[in-house]
Amino acid sequence: MSGVRPSARDWTDEEDRLGFFGPDSVTWRVHADPVYSVGGLRALLLQALHPVAMDGVARNSVFRESPWQRLTRTAEYVDTLTFGTRREAMRAVRRVRGLHRRLGGTEETTGRAYRVDDPDLLLWVHCCEVDSLLDVARRAGVVTDAEADRYVAEQVVAAELIGIDAADVPDSVAALAVYFDRVRPQLTVTPAARDAWRFVVVPPMPRWVQLLTPARPAWGTLASLAVATLPAWARRLGSLPGLAVTDTAATAALWAFRTGLLALPTRARLSPIVRAGFDRTAAGA
Repeated sequence: MSGVRPSARDWTDEEDRLGFFGPDSVTWRVHADPVYSVGGLRALLLQALHPVAMDGVARNSVFRESPWQRLTRTAEYVDTLTFGTRREAMRAVRRVRGLHRRLGGTEETTGRAYRVDDPDLLLWVHCCEVDSLLDVARRAGVVTDAEADRYVAEQVVAAELIGIDAADVPDSVAALAVYFDRVRPQLTVTPAARDAWRFVVVPPMPRWVQLLTPARPAWGTLASLAVATLPAWARRLGSLPGLAVTDTAATAALWAFRTGLLALPTRARLSPIVRAGFDRTAAGA
């Protein structure tokens, strides 16, 4: 698929209706679960550790000025890619790839000139997302070990769509671990990364939101779980607390977090894009 974008001529109407993954995939289960939000924040924290990838975000996005806008756009993209029709997913992919082609810069600490769509940078972002979403899903009991490998393999499709050669994309949990072992010597906490972590953990909120809504403590819980579930090596790199009980406590907290959110109505915990995907596929069935 890399280098040749799929089009509506490549699939049937039924395949278009089911999307690139479909309701029987592990991907749908992972991305529709309440702990998905924790995994999304964990991915952002992890992605910031790559100095060049982080420079691309700091230099070319609205994260600093409008962090909520960027978080919303990212969530909408992943939701559309996962739960949308294939046509809807490809429209989202074309928008993102078109934006990436125009962006780049030179990262100061490494001196590397780059484009945002450099394959190794896209692969880093992809692997951080897959590792993070899978880690919290496994901790919360959403997937089994066998299903974990299926999830990583299914996500190769997402990597190909954004422009990464499938041969370079980890397709199993073991291959994903090998990738992180290989890339870890390149990682560091730059000033831009430190700022990004601060924005994720304590994002700016209007004063009335902080005073009149539970947004600040709710976000604090979410961000704390994201930090606690980071790999131990990432927490050490960021000089974050890493007590021996951190992983155990984080897993227990995830279970409690998930249980609480599952008690909410579907409309309160699933985005309109996700609900539309379930409704569309259920109607077809």
